[in-house]
Amino acid sequence: MRTVVFISCVSKKLSRPAKAQELYISPLFKLNLAYAKSLRPDKIFILSARHGLLGLNDRIAPYDTTLNTMPDKKRKVWGGKVMRQLRGKVDLKKDTFVFLAGGRYRKYLMPHMKHVKVPMMHLGIGKQLHFLKKNTRLKHGLR
Repeated sequence: MRTVVFISCVSKKLSRPAKAQELYISPLFKLNLAYAKSLRPDKIFILSARHGLLGLNDRIAPYDTTLNTMPDKKRKVWGGKVMRQLRGKVDLKKDTFVFLAGGRYRKYLMPHMKHVKVPMMHLGIGKQLHFLKKNTRLKHGLR
């Protein structure tokens, strides 16, 4: 059984093409990535509203697409795209999936996965930032 972490994209991005893990520059994304890496998972993916599933080193250009304002029908299509992109990369029945992403990003993915964790479910952005700072510091021995 492997551990796979999903981080959602954010609106704050560099103004030039870059590796996905460098393109997103908000404090929330950076803390999510640090926390994801501290879990020492087998894989980390970014859930992109524009591209679907991204690897950390996939090079992409900035874009302005979000699931937050996307109609539910389009989010369902997006979820299907991500599930197709996951084929051959994960085991939906055996792997554990950790979501560092909001409900709109999880809704059409989680029902296909047997083992799911959402460590910050129901936390607002401020409490997510607090959770991430606290847990990332503790794992790295920082105070």
